[in-house]
Amino acid sequence: MARGKATSLLHILLLGSLLISLVSVKGESPYKFYTWTVTYGIISPLGVPQQVILINGQFPGPKLEVVTNDNIILNLINKLDQPFLLTWNGIKQRKNSWQDGVLGTNCPIPPNSNFTYKFQTKDQIGTYNYFPSTAFHKAAGGFGAINVYARPRIPIPYLLPVSDFTLLIGDWFKTNHKTLQQRLDSGGVLPFPDGMLINGQTQTSFTGDQGKTYMLRISNVGLSSTFNFRIQGHKMKVVEVEGSHVIQNDYESLDVHVGQSLSLLVTLNQPPKDYYIVASTRFLRRKLNVTGLLRYSNSRVPASGAPPPLPPGELIWSMRQARTFRWNLTANAARPNPQGSFHYGKIKPTKSFVFSNSAPLINGKQRYAVNGVSYVNSETPVKLADHFNIAGVFSTNAIQSVPSNSRVTVATSVVQASLHDFLEIVFQNSEKSVQSWHLDGYDFWVVGFGSGQWTPAKRRLYNLGDALTRHTTQVYPNAWTTILLSLDNQGMWNMRSARWDRQYLGQQFYLKVWDPVKSLANEYNPPDNLLRCGKAVGRHL
Repeated sequence: MARGKATSLLHILLLGSLLISLVSVKGESPYKFYTWTVTYGIISPLGVPQQVILINGQFPGPKLEVVTNDNIILNLINKLDQPFLLTWNGIKQRKNSWQDGVLGTNCPIPPNSNFTYKFQTKDQIGTYNYFPSTAFHKAAGGFGAINVYARPRIPIPYLLPVSDFTLLIGDWFKTNHKTLQQRLDSGGVLPFPDGMLINGQTQTSFTGDQGKTYMLRISNVGLSSTFNFRIQGHKMKVVEVEGSHVIQNDYESLDVHVGQSLSLLVTLNQPPKDYYIVASTRFLRRKLNVTGLLRYSNSRVPASGAPPPLPPGELIWSMRQARTFRWNLTANAARPNPQGSFHYGKIKPTKSFVFSNSAPLINGKQRYAVNGVSYVNSETPVKLADHFNIAGVFSTNAIQSVPSNSRVTVATSVVQASLHDFLEIVFQNSEKSVQSWHLDGYDFWVVGFGSGQWTPAKRRLYNLGDALTRHTTQVYPNAWTTILLSLDNQGMWNMRSARWDRQYLGQQFYLKVWDPVKSLANEYNPPDNLLRCGKAVGRHL
């Protein structure tokens, strides 16, 4: 009798333990598991057979379609003949720069080896992408879409579209990526692109039903070129830019700069037929185009007439359009609180920086620099050197807070700032080409664009009310762009040119966001599978 009671009690305890376990699992954000294998393959995106980088045999790579706060466990197997990394462009990696996938935070994955990324799309929603950060691999592909969908219980500020289409658009080169890299290493510059691609093709189409609304998720995954995007006979309503819900304006065409992403809604409200989709390069001496089709499912009429032309003007037109992208202050993003609940314009910056890009020759070779310093990667990632207190790997005093006329130098440069600092950063561009600046681990408020030289008097032109947040901003020729940045994400973060030849040849540095008190509330510990290289080999966690 006593044994029976004991057995029943044990069953009750086990059942209770199981229920508690199920509740706790249900309360945790979902886990998504992936295995990706990186290989070379031969395809002909511009009609000429060339070596490209495939992921699971695909070019572009697989879509990473997840929901806000999903946990991503992704085993990446490197079957190339070179070390390799992927970076997750726009994913903030909250407290977790260990998973950022750039050479300042991660040792590259050796050939015939693997590394498992573990990260979360914490409090994010929107259109992003991934691509290779090592060597000049981005010129061979290896890129793909990251679409982060809203949790069902968090409302979005527009009616749900019937479905969405991903458009990865960018310039493309027929030359092998290793040849392009050798050209840069020898002091040359990136040649003019050979063409443009949409989703890895020169011809593509998207089909929808008349009267219905669809979302187009657009990313500029090219190496160096801005493009203008338009759809014949249709207005485009921009609803999201790199995680920010924006005031919903209608556009006939859109400039998208290197590294940038956005989402727009298109309603198929025209007579049933096929319509041209066009992307054309901007700010280049000659234009390249790629054309696709928007097809109505009940169409029996092919596309006709001239494709929609580029808008008039370039610099002034584009800058004016950029100022129309504004934060929707009443809409939430990944959380239910309104985007405008953080009044960024009322906070006094604790530090100000002016970062000026340049294109110097060093020892007769073309380099690119920030405030007179051209970045070089170390064999030891700066994140590992910082964590293990390895001296002599990076410099924290190479880049000054404002440009100077001193001699251009080469350094592994890190800019230090404190957790919870609020920064004003001015990107000054005195060159004749458009620049595109990206920061890992963050988004920032783009508060001002202007021509000429920035001065403190330009602050009166800032938008301190409803500037949108994003992770990549353009800086127009002979012009400036100002961002405001709240440092709430501890770690080592790459600030770089999104133009990949300029990044490769030195237009980048790392921003160390630091707090003297070590706490898991601020930053996670290194992962158990941390790769070690350079001077970090043999170091223990």
